[in-house]
Amino acid sequence: MCLAAPSRVIEVRDGMALTECFGQTREVSLLLMTEDVAPGDYVLIQAGGFAFERVEQERAEEALALMNELMEHGGDARSWGASPEAA
Repeated sequence: MCLAAPSRVIEVRDGMALTECFGQTREVSLLLMTEDVAPGDYVLIQAGGFAFERVEQERAEEALALMNELMEHGGDARSWGASPEAA
């Protein structure tokens, strides 16, 4: 399964964007984007380094919060959201 974490756009220049996600910055291509991207927007990025979809801020922040919660549980999706007795 491939999971793309929303990345916040920090800067846009010459068809590229500098993005940040979980404290990591990355420069990505905007070649596949069909809509304009501006600093503060959130985008999804393919493994090859191409942004391919802009994500609404509220949806992006919800997804990042859920991913952060999952990582706090050691990334074990089987126990995520389970009752303490099941863990």
